[in-house]
Amino acid sequence: MAFLKSMKRLITVVLLLVTVQQLHAQSFSEKMATTVMTIWKDSMQMDKDKPVKWAYDQGVVLKGIEGLWLRTGDKKYFDYIQKSMDFFVKDDGSIRTYKLSNYNIDNVLCGRNLLMLYNVLGKEKYYKAAATLRDQLRTHPRTKEGGFWHKEIYPWQMWLDGLYMGQPFYAEWSKTFHDDTAFNDIAKQFILMERHARDAKTGLLYHGYDESRQQQWADKTTGRSPHVWGRAMGWYGMALVDVLENFPENNAYRDTLERILNRFATAVVKYQDRKTGLWYDIVDMAGKDKNYVEASASSMLVYALAKGVRLGALPSSKYLPAAKKGYAGIIANFIKTENGQVNLHGTVSVSGLGGNPYRDGSYDYYMSEKVVVNDPKGVGAFLLASNEIEIIPGKAIGKNKLVLLDHYFNGETKKDITGKNIPYHYVWDEMDNNGFSLLGEIFKQNGSKISTLAEAPVYENLSAASVYIIVDPDTEKESTKPNYMEPQHVKAIYNWVKEGGVLALFMNDSVNAEFDHFNTLAEKFGIHFNQDNKNRVKGTNFEEGAVPIPVNHSIFKNAKKAYIKELSTLKVSAPAKSVLKKDGDDLIAIAKVGHGYVFAVGDPWFYNEYIDGRKLPGEFDNFQAAQDFVKWVLTIKTNKYDIIPWGK
Repeated sequence: MAFLKSMKRLITVVLLLVTVQQLHAQSFSEKMATTVMTIWKDSMQMDKDKPVKWAYDQGVVLKGIEGLWLRTGDKKYFDYIQKSMDFFVKDDGSIRTYKLSNYNIDNVLCGRNLLMLYNVLGKEKYYKAAATLRDQLRTHPRTKEGGFWHKEIYPWQMWLDGLYMGQPFYAEWSKTFHDDTAFNDIAKQFILMERHARDAKTGLLYHGYDESRQQQWADKTTGRSPHVWGRAMGWYGMALVDVLENFPENNAYRDTLERILNRFATAVVKYQDRKTGLWYDIVDMAGKDKNYVEASASSMLVYALAKGVRLGALPSSKYLPAAKKGYAGIIANFIKTENGQVNLHGTVSVSGLGGNPYRDGSYDYYMSEKVVVNDPKGVGAFLLASNEIEIIPGKAIGKNKLVLLDHYFNGETKKDITGKNIPYHYVWDEMDNNGFSLLGEIFKQNGSKISTLAEAPVYENLSAASVYIIVDPDTEKESTKPNYMEPQHVKAIYNWVKEGGVLALFMNDSVNAEFDHFNTLAEKFGIHFNQDNKNRVKGTNFEEGAVPIPVNHSIFKNAKKAYIKELSTLKVSAPAKSVLKKDGDDLIAIAKVGHGYVFAVGDPWFYNEYIDGRKLPGEFDNFQAAQDFVKWVLTIKTNKYDIIPWGK
């Protein structure tokens, strides 16, 4: 009998893993996004008898859609987010149906969508709308210890739900607008919630906590609600990983948050259903009558585990198998193709505490709430989980690899809306047309870490990097005192490449970059950037910038047609070789020197404007070319990607 049970468990695991492998090819995230953009085409109206309103449900879905945009470079996803927010945000920055005076922390969540739109488009109305939500947090009522109330109508109460509604936005705002002291306050929210809601025996967190102990549902000694609700656990886990993504590395509380996440993950995996890989609506009562596995909680917990691993906050060996098993269980149990579209079954519509009619937090109460199809909270969580799980196959190629982006030779700055000077033009954190944020996302999706080198390159600051990217060296018109490529820099970079580094040089045309000094580096590898300006494009006549990519190209495996506008061509000599030409001109070259490699192109090329899908016609494959480049540059030394046959 024991042998048969073991075999059954093994067969179940194999089937779940096969399902996961199949779903990578099928991309359930894209199918679910199609459902979203069909059933909520104009606005997210949940009840036809009630007017649409500003609500957190939409924010969850749109974060899932945003993840798809960052993974695919398909503008339809960005357009959907903008259209959804523009339904509410007026030209003056006010938000339809929103009232700050309600002090409902649920209403803060969509601020994350507003920040993304502001960072990409720079439109002041999105900033003003997001600033209104930040103002709510400044005056939002708190417990005596400093924890945000869930709502003004729920005094002295902290719910797990509220951590996701407020803290990820609070962290994104604080990072974007340099409010470093706010991160201590953000950490406090998680510390207080764990202190008061965590059960020491199970490690799980109860749904809510009443500091006053006045609520009927509150334990008179601890203030806790009676049960561990699955989706509340999911909200808390997602909040933790999303905050950690933006939390400063040097903040003293970062380690505290990571320890909280690890305690949380330990408890979550302990209560994962062995058979299905899912989690129950009441997490710690799997065998109790009427209890059921629930889609939104399972999706949220998969997301929290998988993203925690990707951020390096959770050990992969322990938690990635649990996340994969959970996702396979979601596909097997909740995803159904019906009437030509993918639907998500099995999400409880709502569960809360108090209110009118009064919700007493009892087991019978939780079991009384409706379970529905395509609830936006479940759909949004499923999209988020899918975005994490579907990039897992690519993560291994960049594992333990650091990608450095230069901000010494390209050292431009500008004042942001706060008046502070910030790095500008081809930098990781810049989401507008001029930034490299999407290229950075592709590197991160492939498992590597990204960072910026703002100092002159020397052995000590290059030694930890696998890839070093230099873009568009400054001229005197871009900087009053540009940092030129000097002999000591050339020596340091050349020796680093010889020892195994991969150097990527992204030049610019003759008007916009410094050539004389920079060529002293390129020429060490047999590459000279010609001081010219080819592939010029008039207006939107994009075909003038078209560059066909040969079939079976050694680097660009999947891209067929690229757009490279106004670039400097190359003069190539040994040890370099030209790998892409147009009209007899060498456009891209690579060189092998010692144990390392050099990639060179005469244009910044992979900046957001030409890979995020919002500008170029669909026939251009710049986003795919960027993905191909990232895979090549991360694997050129490992034989996991075709290496050019040097010497032939």
